[in-house]
Amino acid sequence: MVSPKNRSNNKIEKKLLRTVRNTIARFGMFVPGDAVLIAVSGGPDSVTLAHVLHTLAGEYSLRLAIAHLNHCLRNQESDRDAEFVTTFARRLDLPFYLERKDVRSFQRQYHLSPEEAARQVRYAFYEAVASQDGFNKIALGHHCDDNAELVLMNLLRGSGPLGLSGIAPVRNDKIVRPLIHLKRSEILDYASEKKIAYVTDTSNTDPAFRRNKIRHHLIPELKKSYNPAIVDTLNRLGAILRAEDNWFEEALGPVFKNCVLNRTSDTISLSAPEFNNLTRAAKRRIIRKAIFSVKQDLRRITLFHVDAVLELAKKDPASGSLNLPGGIRVVKKSQALIFKKDYRRSQPVRVDYQYTITGEGITPIKEVPAVLKLVEIEIDDVPDFKAAGKNRAFFDRDCLQFPLVVRNFRAGDRFSPLGLKGTQKVKKYFINHKVPASQRRKCPLLLSRDKIIWITGHRIDNHVKIGPQTRRVLMAELLLA
Repeated sequence: MVSPKNRSNNKIEKKLLRTVRNTIARFGMFVPGDAVLIAVSGGPDSVTLAHVLHTLAGEYSLRLAIAHLNHCLRNQESDRDAEFVTTFARRLDLPFYLERKDVRSFQRQYHLSPEEAARQVRYAFYEAVASQDGFNKIALGHHCDDNAELVLMNLLRGSGPLGLSGIAPVRNDKIVRPLIHLKRSEILDYASEKKIAYVTDTSNTDPAFRRNKIRHHLIPELKKSYNPAIVDTLNRLGAILRAEDNWFEEALGPVFKNCVLNRTSDTISLSAPEFNNLTRAAKRRIIRKAIFSVKQDLRRITLFHVDAVLELAKKDPASGSLNLPGGIRVVKKSQALIFKKDYRRSQPVRVDYQYTITGEGITPIKEVPAVLKLVEIEIDDVPDFKAAGKNRAFFDRDCLQFPLVVRNFRAGDRFSPLGLKGTQKVKKYFINHKVPASQRRKCPLLLSRDKIIWITGHRIDNHVKIGPQTRRVLMAELLLA
């Protein structure tokens, strides 16, 4: 006779496996003989993914292996995770790939956020292992709560349909997410009932990260006060927009083809007359497709950049150029609009700007492009400075006086760098910290009473630092567009 407890356990397992099987079938994730590299961080989601695929491997005739990247971002905790996954892979008797990377060094080298640097290094590792040892699929442990958080985060950023479509269950026929229709609670219940051990990443609760604020504060508040099914609602919105975005892209294929004059691996030329006859929505999509064809991604390409290309396309006289993030150069030449990868380091271009800030809120800096956000917070809400990231700064509010000014670097600028005695020329600071000349003119400086209080992304001034007597704190955050 089966005990009620065992029936409950069996029910949890059956429901979860049924959902995973349906997801695999719906999106055609696997065919017999697939070789699947499972990305395992050590957390409950990825560990459950590995456990589930190990259970279903015979059913789908899969060859499995586990990969773990030690980002070296959390010191002993990162090493602990690596050791845990090593033991976990051994218990499942699966091939295991482990690599250690200095993500902070990569971040500094390419001027990325910690999250973006970690993501790029991690995916490069997975792709390298897959290519080296013949894995045609890479399985990731994202679930529907992750998807809801991303959709909401992109909504708050002002993203278009692609950003609001969320996490794709399958990407490029290689990246698969078998848990994407499971809730976080279902995964935790399964892990608990199956007594599957996992480790916890303490950075997932750090409020300094925007995603954690959305996960632990905004979504619970939306559930409580507005919509108990907000996670399902956001996932439904993402699915609708993903389907419609796919349809738009298919419909746009012949239109795009008709605009193309010629293309190579790093250049594409469009017919300006054909392009200019399109609707504004179609033009924006054509621009994104053209950029993607030479850049291979659309990271850091915003509506600001797309609309700048729109303006260039209708430019009179019929010539001009502009530079986009990622080394992309767009040139208008007679009847052609040319997108190309510029491998040469361009000469610094002087761009002077200045904005007056009368109070808290958001100030767009179109020349960078970026947004400067100012908000007053309680002294108890100030996070650990090291975890806050280089693009966030905290000031003693009583040492400041509005209006503030944000502008670019000018000859003769000086400030008193935090932790050092006396003043230093901003130019010398840039030289000492190896800031490329091409970035110095654009780097926003925040001023109070005509004195520099922050070289954004670098260092604040000694005179506005938080001290034992601080009662009010102004937080500044530079959000790169």
